[in-house]
Amino acid sequence: MLVVSRHRDESIMIGNDIVITIVDIRGDKVRLGIQAPADVAVHRQEVYEAIMRHNQTLPPAEPEKS
Repeated sequence: MLVVSRHRDESIMIGNDIVITIVDIRGDKVRLGIQAPADVAVHRQEVYEAIMRHNQTLPPAEPEKS
């Protein structure tokens, strides 16, 4: 894991097209702004894990008919 220090209004780049900006810091909470292409899903970890659990309970998708 890479750990970096940033102040409010400073950013971190991930690849060429994802920007994480520190929007606000209040006590032990940090607010982040995330700019990413529309085709990149961005979720809080607990939401992502719930989506993965839900997807595991779905039946396999049938192949598309041409």
